[in-house]
Amino acid sequence: MSYEQQAAEEAKLWKQKLLRKPSFLERSSKKAQSKINGFIPEKVHATVTEGVKKMVEATLLGSNMTTFPKKVENLTFEEREQLVRKSIDVYKKTAAVEGASTGAGGILLGLADFPLFLSIKMKFLFEVASEYGYSTKEYEERLFLLYVFQLAFSSEKHKEEVLDIIENWEIRKEVVKELDWRIFQQEYRDYIDLVKLMQFLPGVGAVVGGVANYHLVQHLGECAINSYRLRIFSN
Repeated sequence: MSYEQQAAEEAKLWKQKLLRKPSFLERSSKKAQSKINGFIPEKVHATVTEGVKKMVEATLLGSNMTTFPKKVENLTFEEREQLVRKSIDVYKKTAAVEGASTGAGGILLGLADFPLFLSIKMKFLFEVASEYGYSTKEYEERLFLLYVFQLAFSSEKHKEEVLDIIENWEIRKEVVKELDWRIFQQEYRDYIDLVKLMQFLPGVGAVVGGVANYHLVQHLGECAINSYRLRIFSN
């Protein structure tokens, strides 16, 4: 079996695992989050959505300006994925240091973790796109990264829809021109809220922040690898 065939099989298994039926705890957690969101005034939702949208757009612009295209034209698919794995290791460590630093600083620095960690994750995705040979100068490639991000940090129910967009990107990109920012910010916040709230706890904030960020980037990395595999091998 070639490396590409093995990667395609791994992507299929990852997809099956991703689409498994959510556990009782996951379903209960999502229902609780949805109920809480229902109590929040629409004006607050709109304000938060706009704030997250501007924050993400700013990090996208910054990442685009600081990410230089990798010369991967002559590399095999396996060699490209080796580069991606190295990037995952680098950004896991970077995110862990950032999480530990802000977690050790209490609530004020803990609040700063949201934009800082978001920036790290976006920069990481730009690196991955370049290592697979895609230009983030193109709007559609930046949009694809946002869907990869959303796939990584969404509820089990929403993942099905996002995965379909990613797997059929060459067709869906002609229709999907704009992200639903309301869903984007709510799914992301619901996914990480519990973990990141623990980062504010005195005495354990640094440990929680470092470990959480480390594993969240690992999760995002595996999601990015398999998203690109599904996109590439579906053609």
